[in-house]
Amino acid sequence: MKDKLKIDRDLINRCRHASKAIADGIQPHIEENTTTAIERTVARLMGIDGVNSQGIPLPNVIVDHIKEVEGLGRGVFYRLGNAILKTGKNAREIAVDVANSRLSLFKLPMYGLNVIKQKIRPIAVEAVNSLRKIREKRTLLQEKYPPGAKPWLYVIVATGNIYEDVAQARAAARQGADIIAVIRSTAQSLLDYVPYGATTEGFGGTYATQENFRLMRNALDEVSAETGRYIQLVNYCSGLAMPEIAVMGAMERLDMMLNDAMYGILFRNINMKRTFIDQYFSRMINAFAGIIINTGEDNYLTTSDAVEEAHVVLASQFINEELALRSGLKHEQIGLGHAFEINPDIEDGFLMEIAQAQLVTMIFPDSPVKYMPPTKHMTGDIFKGYLMNGLFNLSSIMTGQSIQLLGMLTEAIHTPFLHDRALSIENAKYIFNNARHLQDEIRFTSNGRVQKRADTVLTEAVHLLEEVAEKGIMKAIEEGKFAVISRTPEGGRGMKGVIKKESDYFNPFIDLFKEELGI
Repeated sequence: MKDKLKIDRDLINRCRHASKAIADGIQPHIEENTTTAIERTVARLMGIDGVNSQGIPLPNVIVDHIKEVEGLGRGVFYRLGNAILKTGKNAREIAVDVANSRLSLFKLPMYGLNVIKQKIRPIAVEAVNSLRKIREKRTLLQEKYPPGAKPWLYVIVATGNIYEDVAQARAAARQGADIIAVIRSTAQSLLDYVPYGATTEGFGGTYATQENFRLMRNALDEVSAETGRYIQLVNYCSGLAMPEIAVMGAMERLDMMLNDAMYGILFRNINMKRTFIDQYFSRMINAFAGIIINTGEDNYLTTSDAVEEAHVVLASQFINEELALRSGLKHEQIGLGHAFEINPDIEDGFLMEIAQAQLVTMIFPDSPVKYMPPTKHMTGDIFKGYLMNGLFNLSSIMTGQSIQLLGMLTEAIHTPFLHDRALSIENAKYIFNNARHLQDEIRFTSNGRVQKRADTVLTEAVHLLEEVAEKGIMKAIEEGKFAVISRTPEGGRGMKGVIKKESDYFNPFIDLFKEELGI
């Protein structure tokens, strides 16, 4: 694909140089702080799960208990580890005792931090080893049941009832889907906790819980054995509980997680200081677990014009890539997002779509790019919608996309029926089969519309990235440089969950993951 478009490598180098400067600017903030969500994740890795008599998750109980008395500047590991040594109980038993007011972690005599580190480290090592075994199981299953050919067919289930989702997911996998994504219930990203257990109610989607993950993973494993194709499972690792959802996904062998550095800031008004900290640790977990992340640049085009703002999508992809690499993710785990969202009434809009799609796959050749379908300009005309999705699928196979989130002919009308999903899969399979090697036959003229459009997008992306590098990512977001949305560093939800680390702060999992990932 190297000679399909003539791309100025100096411009790409400038983009990556600017992205590194942007990441350098935010990294000290990430390193100097922790969050309540990260500390709850540590508690979960230590073995704490379940809820108290009021339905409050035990990780929240233990973190709030510590925060209210001394704050979280030293992290939960210190007090929790000390309690394990003093009582001889495991972490979950201690959390239950705290929840039932039978124990206060602050009435126990304290060991020194070095003693706690030495004595409790084996528990942390065991937790990491458990995640490694789950990752290795995925590898073995994918060798036994190879995933389908790329572009992988990615479809959504979102009934609100996990048991109905399971039935629809099985049907979609049997119809040919390679990836099943369970859409989260509306606004779950704003919950500063993770719901517990299997759920049967949700608005616009189904709650992301560990039990729901387990039920869907088991169902898809059954279909994998039946079809001989490993069916991949996706959920949403974003919002105020981002790192917690990451570790639950790792524990239940999810394969992909939507995990963007700025999505929650821009589209859910979650505090940017908290989000940048949480995305770092959540991505580290995903990296170790062998999970592919999906970034959310496609969302930019829901609030801004796809022609005018295409360079913003590309600039965000560069930033997401750099931040992901710093968390230990490999290029093949960084599923950068973009979308087929140009107004279909624009002349040569399809050529501009091809230019953007080809540009992305050439700049990020080792990343499994995720391509989103037309949604913004879909109407109640299902025939036109089906045709638009056909062009979207053609653009994908022409430009070498990896992950294809299939469009629905009834988009903007209702939640898809089983037959709507089946028709979308049929559409994609027909085009992918009939145009399988079309990309091998195509070259673009050096002074043509596609080449010029790609040149324009890349040039504008360079200028934006260099501007952001100069002023800093937080200031750029405040000025509305991304998705035409402005957020402030002190505003949004979750700011109170940001905690400055003290000199004796300790999180054994960061050290263990860094050691394993070589970062």
